[in-house]
Amino acid sequence: MDKIIEIIHRIYGDKFTASHVDKLRCSVLEGAGRIIERRHSGWRESDVVLITYADQFSRVNEKTLKTFNRFYKKHLNASFPVVHFLPFYPWSSDDGFSVKNYVQIDTRYGDWKDVAEIKKSCRLMFDFVCNHISAQSDWFQGYLQGRPEYQDFFIALDPATDLSAVTRPRALPLLTPFTLASGEVKFIWTTFSPDQVDLNFANPNVLLAMVDVLMQYLERGADYIRLDAVGFMWKTPGTSCIHLENTHQLVKLFRAIVDVAAPGTLIITETNVPHKDNVSYLGKGDDEAHMVYQFPLPPLVLHAIRTQSVTTLRQWASVLPMRGNGKTTWFNFLASHDGIGLNPLRGIIDEPEIVALVDTLEKEGAKVNWKNNPDGSRSPYELNATYMDALTPPSWSDDERLARFILAHALLLTFPGVPAVYIQSVLGGRNDYDGVKRLGYNRAINRQKYDEDEIENLLAAPNSLRARTLEALTHLIAVRQRHRAFHPDSDFCISEKCNGVLEIIRGNAQDETIIALFNFTERSQALSLNEGCYQDLISEKLIDGEAITLRPWQSVWLCNN
Repeated sequence: MDKIIEIIHRIYGDKFTASHVDKLRCSVLEGAGRIIERRHSGWRESDVVLITYADQFSRVNEKTLKTFNRFYKKHLNASFPVVHFLPFYPWSSDDGFSVKNYVQIDTRYGDWKDVAEIKKSCRLMFDFVCNHISAQSDWFQGYLQGRPEYQDFFIALDPATDLSAVTRPRALPLLTPFTLASGEVKFIWTTFSPDQVDLNFANPNVLLAMVDVLMQYLERGADYIRLDAVGFMWKTPGTSCIHLENTHQLVKLFRAIVDVAAPGTLIITETNVPHKDNVSYLGKGDDEAHMVYQFPLPPLVLHAIRTQSVTTLRQWASVLPMRGNGKTTWFNFLASHDGIGLNPLRGIIDEPEIVALVDTLEKEGAKVNWKNNPDGSRSPYELNATYMDALTPPSWSDDERLARFILAHALLLTFPGVPAVYIQSVLGGRNDYDGVKRLGYNRAINRQKYDEDEIENLLAAPNSLRARTLEALTHLIAVRQRHRAFHPDSDFCISEKCNGVLEIIRGNAQDETIIALFNFTERSQALSLNEGCYQDLISEKLIDGEAITLRPWQSVWLCNN
């Protein structure tokens, strides 16, 4: 506990009293005593994460977690040993990210027994929505009613306060007026929406309440803890209020608590921001996050396929700090429940090129979300489309669509780190315009939910895009999981083999080396190889000679026989 108390005092000083310390010590140590399960330590080449909603699949008169478990065991168990459930708590908006109660399961989904049943077949990632809580939550309603235990749980400011320096992720007001039971109107800090009220971590009692939440997740068996929107946790008016030092200290604190209570549990930070800020959450390598989301990867792969040029992608990847130490790694993904973030491109690609990409996809049917800038202008911060539809113009054939999609995911599975695949990608999802119209927000385009019989029938058609996508992805994952060269910590070297062709070498001579080649162009490419006999692990074909010809959008994983 000494490290935990040291971090506490760095954050709060004398504000964190002896009474607070006693409560914290009790919460952590008593919770740790109830955790008897040993966590899987570290990461392996077999670790691939499925990102999904708890109500992704449904059946009449059945809790959705039971439906999910059946579908998962039938189609996904072998490919995805880790399942990231997006928030499955009672919620009021944003598809779960406006949490009303952190420690209950939404009754439509099931209960903690259903979660425990799923955990028998996989490891689980829980969302810790630590920056904000629903305006309909008991905590915030208690604040509005004047209950003393919730005073200072939230941040009320004079609306005349100069907040122009605050980084804004949305084109919405930062302060939202709420009327207290007394009739007084308070302007409350709401970074993301009026229904998502930011917590005041400057109040030690807020920290104690959130530590209790974290401990319950650990006791419920969370193997991964995802810290949602973590960069905004600490607010100091007059600053950017993002990535502040005390925010980093809070992440270090959560890491220290996890290390004491449930060693082996992994902390992942979700910060959709420029790369240098994102990687700062890895700290010194053993004191902050175990993994950070690799946010530049989705838009850079999209950019490479759309421009048929790998130069920018290669330049970015070639200077990535290589982890390889077993202490930290990347959390790689191409699609998620959110859109394709554009902020991570800034500083890598010039703004006119970002805008040109946005314009092209918007004309093809993608949706765009915008953010306000301090100078009063606005910028696109997110593209909304399924990754399948973002990669390929709508007029192209399904064969071409699938080829580009599998190329992108072969690259994802080759990159150093732990890969994660969103359920819509696994199922070959297309843009859900009906969902956007029905729900009224852009992100619904990539959040389609399925009746179990409906999706089973779609997958039963062997020549459908959905069935072919699932088959091709599960094959790629199975190959990756059999080869030590794809271990998250193995060596990584990237180069541009020729115009539009990327080469990645994984592994090492003592163990196993795989040469991965990716043709990001619509033309066939003839390439020279070092003399020898190779097997393409993807197609299982032997390549005997000094050359290989890649089809348009083809990827190969070559192992020297």
